This record gives sequence, C-alpha cells and structure tokens, in this order.
Amino acid sequence: MAFALSVWIRNAVVMAALLGWATVSATAQGYETEATAAYVIDHGSGQVLLAHNADVPLPPASMSKLMTLLMAFEALRDGRLSLETRIGVSEHAMSFGGSTMFLNTTDRPTVEDLIRGIIIVSGNDASVALAEALSPDGTEAGFARIATERARALGMASTTIVNSSGWPAPGHVMSMRDLGILAEEIITAHPEYYRYFVETEFDYENRAPANRFNRNPLLGLGIGADGLKTGHTQEAGFGLVGSAVQGSRRVTFVITGLQSAEARARESERILNWAFRQFVERQVVTQGTEIARVPVFMGTGPDVAIAPARDLSLLVPVVGEAPLHAEMTYISPVIAPVATGDTLGEMVVRLGEGDDLIEHRIALLATQDVPEGGIVVRLSTAMRAVMEEVFGPTPTPAGG
Repeated sequence: MAFALSVWIRNAVVMAALLGWATVSATAQGYETEATAAYVIDHGSGQVLLAHNADVPLPPASMSKLMTLLMAFEALRDGRLSLETRIGVSEHAMSFGGSTMFLNTTDRPTVEDLIRGIIIVSGNDASVALAEALSPDGTEAGFARIATERARALGMASTTIVNSSGWPAPGHVMSMRDLGILAEEIITAHPEYYRYFVETEFDYENRAPANRFNRNPLLGLGIGADGLKTGHTQEAGFGLVGSAVQGSRRVTFVITGLQSAEARARESERILNWAFRQFVERQVVTQGTEIARVPVFMGTGPDVAIAPARDLSLLVPVVGEAPLHAEMTYISPVIAPVATGDTLGEMVVRLGEGDDLIEHRIALLATQDVPEGGIVVRLSTAMRAVMEEVFGPTPTPAGG
C-alpha cells in the first residue's frame, strides 16, 4: 500500500523559560565616554560592549601604525622577512619629524629593531622604512595601496591608508571599529609578536634617550594591560588602541578625540574598569539539555528529544536589560531509524543588532536512539496516513 508523507521544516522561537535564562543585553546602558568616538569589544565572545561613532572614518594618527605592524607580522609568518633581516633607510624615511628613532641613510636596522621602534617609541621613520621594504614598488605609496587592500579583506570598510605612519594626510582615515578589528587580528593571529607591545622602553643605539618610553598610559598599572598603540595629532586629538586581560576575560578598546594625554589616560582606565565590572558571564545554553521533542515517523517511539551540541555563554550586563532572541529549526517528522547524536536541527541565538549583531549557530542533536518499527508499527502508520488522507488529521485533545 502506498501513502504520502508530508515533511516540513519547523521553526520555533525558543522561550526564555525553556532555556532557563531571562532577558539580557548586548550593550549595557548609561556609559558616556569622553572620547569623540569609541569601540569596546570582549575578545572571547566577540560581543561589542560599546560603539560610539564607531563607524565614522577619522584621522587615526599613529594608531594606524598597527596596519604597518600587521603587514610586517604577516611577512614574518610567510617567510618574506625574518626578525634578523636588515632594512635600509631611505631619505624619505629619514626626513620625518615628530616621534622618531633618529635613523639615517647609513643605518641598517633589523626588522626587530623597527618593530620595537614602531611599537614603543612610535617611530615615524621606522614605519616608513618597514613599509618601503614591504611595498611592491619600494615606495610608501605602494605600501599604502596594498595595506588598504588588506584592510578591506579584513572587513575594515571605513579604512583608507595613505601612509604607513599616520602622519596627517588628506584621505588617510580609519574608524574605531576598524582599528578594533585590526587589534583583534594582531592579538589572535600573531601572539608570538604580541609580546613587544608590553615593553615599556627602547632606545636604538642610545640615539633618543628622551623618546625611549612607551606612551601607553596603562602599562605598569597592574590592571592587565598589555597593548597596543597610542596616537596623537592636532587634528585627531589623543587616542589609544588598548587591550587588557583580567581573569579569564580580555577586553580590547579604541578611543580617540581626547583633549590631552591626561584625559586619554583617565578615559582608558575608566573604560576598562567599566567593561570588566559591568558585565558578567552567564551560560544561556547547556549542552545536552532537552529543548524540544521531534515526532518520529515509522519508529518504535513517537518522538525523540533534541538538545544543543555545545554550551553557550554570553556576557550579561549587571544593570540594564534587552531581549535575547533564540530560534530553532528542525525537520518534522524525522524518519526512523534515529541514532543518538544525529543532527536533527539548529538553534540560532542572536544578541545585539545592526553591525553589532552577534549570531551563534548550534546544532541540535538527538539524545537517544529510536529504531525503525516492526511490521505492526509500519501497518499502523500506513493506516493512520490513509485515514488522514481521507478524513483529515485527528484532532489533538486540549490539555487541562
């Protein structure tokens, strides 16, 4: 006897009570930064904790040296450079004022010297020398073109690189979100070179004893700060791309537009304190916990429980709430046999909105075996299908 089986995709909003959590928020309310623009991200979860004018393209000052450093780290990884490689210094590189290593055209600093010179003393000459070594045509302009292309590939949509140092130039802009993306890429992809960012002092051949100290105001405060780069021009104001670890959490932040070095130091410490103190980690999905039961066709049992394949924890603000949305999709009914661990659906958990939306996809797995039924089950199922074809579905009694 032939009969038809209707199979459909079922979507269901997962209710908070079912998962055992209440409403949570992507961004805690009420924090007002002194910065013109700011961006704060929790490194482990990827949650954006603060985005204030975060997508506005702004002059990045020396914070854009991080792009030069990333390109150098990638060249080291690929074997195009080594830390011991010696680099020539052009007249163009030597010509820069501001913060420098005081290089001249007779110098042949190593790549490691230049990296430390960029990170610790913010050497404009070091940035240009390294950029010219990485450039496809040996010029800083050539480097700027490939750096902009690399930024686009990383998702830095508001970045245009005109030079390697952040020296004021028309069209040389980055958003705070883009600088956050850049910082996270350096921290995640190049931990072997991240150690340089915590160094507080570097004096190349005793040439610049007055300019040998790292300007990052957070280093040495005992609050877990270990990077990354300050910036200052008259146009940009004072800024910082910073990162710190406390306990099991790392927070990365970017601020710009402060009126003084003192204001930058104060706001940097304040924003870290807020990010670490005003959020707590909560488990919102637990591996193996039954979420729903899916009907089983032609099985020894009528249905099978489905459960998340992994735990999911998110940051919850101490003060302020907003809805967290979760939805599951599964095929219903599933055809027997079903084995424990079979993927029968997916849960999608969304937190935030717009550019700050975080989406987690978690497979939903069968928690038990449901073997294929014998001849009695097959005949009963076939008869029920025929009856439903003729008379329609059997009404389900209302619950009390």
